[in-house]
Amino acid sequence: MARKLLWPVLVIGAALIVMPFAFSMPSRTAAGDRMMSDFHPIMQAASVQKTVNYYNTTFKPLGVVATQFGQAATNPQLQAQLKPLMPMLKPVMPIFAQVNPGLDWYKPLVTTMQNNVGNYKSVNELPSFRLFTWFFVIPGVLLVLLSGFGLWEERSRVHVHRAHPTPA
Repeated sequence: MARKLLWPVLVIGAALIVMPFAFSMPSRTAAGDRMMSDFHPIMQAASVQKTVNYYNTTFKPLGVVATQFGQAATNPQLQAQLKPLMPMLKPVMPIFAQVNPGLDWYKPLVTTMQNNVGNYKSVNELPSFRLFTWFFVIPGVLLVLLSGFGLWEERSRVHVHRAHPTPA
């Protein structure tokens, strides 16, 4: 009976050993470690706050200016005011046209960074991702060894009784 219970334990142990490698866990966890390291300076509270401040105090006001320059094409009064500056502004007008779409594009990024400073800190305090593979492999090896030992012991205990003829 005990032998029947040890086979599933052996299979589970083997799966715990094989599956992390089948899913390329060592290379993926190494990539996760590199990513966390790369994001470390960017995701610090002071750095994220600086990014938010740049967005709100520099780029948003630039969006207002870009909108006004964009209206220069349809506003004769503004055209007259900008006429002396047009030789200098003409090359940057296409850039100004991209400022507000850029603000819309980056707003979710800035908000997400701001909302995830604590989450990043929590994840970054975990042990190295490179250890993650071993959280599966080590218990798998232990299960294989324990079940293998139990199966081997059970097999060696099986004793076949043979009758020996006695002299008459």
